[in-house]
Amino acid sequence: MANTKSAKKAARQMVSRTAINKNRRSAVKSEVRKVEEAIASGNKDAAATALKSAQPALVRTAQKGVMHQKTASRKVSRLAQRIKAMA
Repeated sequence: MANTKSAKKAARQMVSRTAINKNRRSAVKSEVRKVEEAIASGNKDAAATALKSAQPALVRTAQKGVMHQKTASRKVSRLAQRIKAMA
């Protein structure tokens, strides 16, 4: 347990940041899931539209430090590749 005043404050901040990051991570997973469901259904237009909304969400989470930038880029790239292969 934190003893100093600054350590107690850091612990409080960590709790709130963890909650925010959890929300961001969950939102990104939902966006990616929508793309994957559209790909599974075989609807290329819906998949492309879903990717257009998922890509900024992935990039934003990488910028905020929730996920690594290369992880976000890899996810976007793989989803785009799967959509392109649907043709």
